[in-house]
Amino acid sequence: MKITILAIGKLKKKSPEAEVIEEYKKRLNWDLQIKEMDNANQAEEAKFLQNSIPNNAKVIALDERGENLSSMELAKKIEKWQVSGTSEICFLIGGADGHLEETRKKADLILSFGKLTLPHILMRAVLVEQIYRLQTIIFGHPYHRE
Repeated sequence: MKITILAIGKLKKKSPEAEVIEEYKKRLNWDLQIKEMDNANQAEEAKFLQNSIPNNAKVIALDERGENLSSMELAKKIEKWQVSGTSEICFLIGGADGHLEETRKKADLILSFGKLTLPHILMRAVLVEQIYRLQTIIFGHPYHRE
């Protein structure tokens, strides 16, 4: 499985979040790429996100108004996609003003991580840990406990 994270805002290379991301990237068997853009106006951010989605990828937009799924529920959804032939998933992390409706319409799933507001850089670290968790659930590894 190939995973792409498209994110608004640049991650500082020596930040604590970058260290967390690198640790979970090392653990992953899936190929993970992160592409980012500096903060801009919402239209420019949307253009970057929409134009950077890989062909044939399932798209998951992170949005506070999205579905609030458990890790197990999301893993089951991704596993079904894999069985149906999906080999790439693209996660979208918008800027401070969120996603435009045209970006939301490109998503196969609009996912919420809850009602809390998290900094976009921290959200990346949380997302990469969740991607690792999803992989372990799908592979039957004991990392995740219910």
